[in-house]
Amino acid sequence: MLANIDQQLPGQLDFRVAETPVFVPAALRDKLIEAGRAIIRVIQQPDFKQRTEAAIPASQRVPNEDAHAEFLTFDFAVCRDASGELEPQLIEMQGFPSLYAFQAYLPEMFTAHYPIPPTVSPFLEIPDAEAYRQNLRNLLIGDKNPENVILLELFPEKQKTRIDFALTKKYWGIEAVSLPDIRKRGRQLFYEKDGREIFIERIYNRIIFDELDRYPDLNPEFNLTDDVDVEWVGHPNWFFRISKYTLPLISSPFAPASYYLHELAEYPRDLENYVLKPLFSFAGAGVRLHVTAADLDALPDKQNYLLQRKVTYAPVVQAPDGLVKCEIRLLYTWPHSEPQPTLVAGLARLSRGEMIGVDFNKNKDWVGGTTPLFEK
Repeated sequence: MLANIDQQLPGQLDFRVAETPVFVPAALRDKLIEAGRAIIRVIQQPDFKQRTEAAIPASQRVPNEDAHAEFLTFDFAVCRDASGELEPQLIEMQGFPSLYAFQAYLPEMFTAHYPIPPTVSPFLEIPDAEAYRQNLRNLLIGDKNPENVILLELFPEKQKTRIDFALTKKYWGIEAVSLPDIRKRGRQLFYEKDGREIFIERIYNRIIFDELDRYPDLNPEFNLTDDVDVEWVGHPNWFFRISKYTLPLISSPFAPASYYLHELAEYPRDLENYVLKPLFSFAGAGVRLHVTAADLDALPDKQNYLLQRKVTYAPVVQAPDGLVKCEIRLLYTWPHSEPQPTLVAGLARLSRGEMIGVDFNKNKDWVGGTTPLFEK
């Protein structure tokens, strides 16, 4: 299967794909759906923007924010409840796109190479891959010419997720453009393609400010915070509003207790059962699994952290040499023409390390990114 992927998209797959999809039984599927609905109810509250204003750093606020996020991605650990039944527990959430193109592609690759039964599907509130790709086309392109829509990244050819960019171009004709390559004239933006200068009408944003900060000398013509005539597909402000910052607002049996550190009059007595997370970082950066009261007292910027009750991943996926932990990400699209988000598909990650991310599972097998296949 991997050889086939490399044949179709040479040199593009730069992260580990696990040896198996994840087969999600109906009972866990339904709990995942309900867990997602509980989060969406919070996001749809009339005062949600007001409650999350402080989530956006002043220097990173982008003008012309829209009414709601167009992408929602929620990460859940697969755990067991007190009676031993499988249940999801919320780890993180983002108002930011994930590997939406890759998740249309990977299930097809598994189906081509593995005996996948017809009783499961990678899709949830849509019927099939064709409907999935059409759903994304409508959201990403709208009524524009695909040539006037770009996927904006920072050095996309170097990103581990570049296979998703290649598939975004294959499915929808959208070019991945690096921020320094954008030209700005007045309030208008342009990029070059085949020796032609092309007007940018919509931006499918995949840039995270956290990464931009690593290049202080970049000095591009266009900064994300500029007030320009462009439509955002996935406005950057939603990356901050729907994030770790939102976790303490969620009340659900599938969401562990979370607290803004600076609002705690006293720390939980069982501090060993909590994890410390910086509010403004991504991909597991800065997360501390083992903290003491002295560690917390020493932090000069408590307002930038939260405490979240630890979640115990249940080893549930059978590998030849034991059981493996699993995390499932739900992927939603939410066009402005729709009153509710649509749960289109999922993404899964298998792990043997203490944390789930790719960097924590190097030199292991039966780990990595994969596809959840939900019981119909």
